[in-house]
Amino acid sequence: MGLFVFLPLVLPLTAWPVARLAEQHLHPRTATRLLTAVAAVMALCSTVCLGLVMVVGTAQLPGNPLPDGWSDPEVRAAVPFDEVAGKAAIPALCAVVVTCARALWRHGRVRRRAHEALAGLPGTSVAVLPDDVPYAYALPGGRRDRVVVTTALLERLEPAERRALFAHERAHLTGRHHRFLLAVRLAALANPFLRPLRTAVAYTAERWADEEAARVTGSRRAVATAIGKAALVSRGTPVATLAGLAAPGPVPRRVAALLGPAPVARRRPSVFTSVGLAAWAAAAGTAASVMSSANATVTMFLIFRAAF
Repeated sequence: MGLFVFLPLVLPLTAWPVARLAEQHLHPRTATRLLTAVAAVMALCSTVCLGLVMVVGTAQLPGNPLPDGWSDPEVRAAVPFDEVAGKAAIPALCAVVVTCARALWRHGRVRRRAHEALAGLPGTSVAVLPDDVPYAYALPGGRRDRVVVTTALLERLEPAERRALFAHERAHLTGRHHRFLLAVRLAALANPFLRPLRTAVAYTAERWADEEAARVTGSRRAVATAIGKAALVSRGTPVATLAGLAAPGPVPRRVAALLGPAPVARRRPSVFTSVGLAAWAAAAGTAASVMSSANATVTMFLIFRAAF
């Protein structure tokens, strides 16, 4: 394995350039899917290699459950031994597992409570709450997807702006944006170097919904006005909502993008552009991360097999 086992822990740095450039130059749908895929793969690889470092580094600690054959000199020569890194990997891996499990548990709890709070309302796709606090969000639930909005917010919007608001929230549900947001959230918890990708996806998911709303309503200006008004009057939801779905994001940038021309959807950026080079660099980093973790895992399996 050598020092290559540590590569997946730092290779997420190669994705930083594409995180920023994808926001600016790729279609929001493409950017969201690309950045989420890169973040998920890199987080998985770094977690696997963190576990391998822990096993290898702590092999000679008293009371370890590894077989006696592990102490064979030939076996020792085949793996890197770093007791300090191995010990440090134990709390690091525990922290990753605990924080990710807590995030998943909280996600499920918020989702259940949100549906329970709407249990007494008619089972329509739009739930209008008689509340003096203006806010709106999309609540996924499989066959029970719903758009939640308060009367206070509806009263502040014109009819065209209301249609834009509903189209925006429905786009979140149709695109299953909560899955992308949850995936990058877990990835950032697994490896802090992936936080820029989480921030980027939070923005591109909102832009994706903005563009879908503009397509459905046929008015980019109406969507921009609805976003601006909602951001000015909203104070945030009084209870926790699913990851990022009630967050307005960087509103000035979203409004400016809507007042400009619609982005062009491309399957892949040209390699001769800055975003293309950044995307290929991120792809190369992801591929290297996969190969490093796969090589380390196979090596560990063969060593375990020989040690038994």
